[in-house]
Amino acid sequence: RDALVAPRRGADIQYRLAVPFVEAAAGRDQRITLADGKAISLKLPAGVEDGTMMRLKDKGHPGPGGNGDGIVMVEVGTHPFFRREGDHIRMDLPVTLDEAVRGAKVKCPTVDGAVMLTIKPGTSSGTVLRLAGKGWTKKTGKTVDGRHERGDQLVTIEIQLPQDLAALEQRLDGWVDPARPREKFGL
Repeated sequence: RDALVAPRRGADIQYRLAVPFVEAAAGRDQRITLADGKAISLKLPAGVEDGTMMRLKDKGHPGPGGNGDGIVMVEVGTHPFFRREGDHIRMDLPVTLDEAVRGAKVKCPTVDGAVMLTIKPGTSSGTVLRLAGKGWTKKTGKTVDGRHERGDQLVTIEIQLPQDLAALEQRLDGWVDPARPREKFGL
């Protein structure tokens, strides 16, 4: 007796989808044009990473047993100043010496647009400030208003000295900081 062989499905079609860093971080829907010329809106999975594979059922080549699938490989772009760290996004934010000494409200970029960030008086370089919910979409966790919960943005303060140090040197004439920042190293 001949074994029954199910009719073969059509072949899968491979797609590459380049997604900008900020779009992937916020989980924004993407448009993709399929082999048949139709453009569809594609919902990115929460926590999407570079190399994430997505299956589009029946969006492949036709065959006697039905259509194959579309297989989409997501390529998340890099960003000039944001870095992903798990569910968090890190960045270094330059501030002027006077903003660090006196304190200030400064604009800080996020993947959702700029926000105002409060720099407390006396903030040191290396201080990390947290912007809650401004990070990457979380793979697991709750959804809020149909949107996935997100990690945080961690902002490291970098104090930038002025280009022309003459005026600063003049103001500091005769003053020496009594702090001993390297004492903990035994130096």
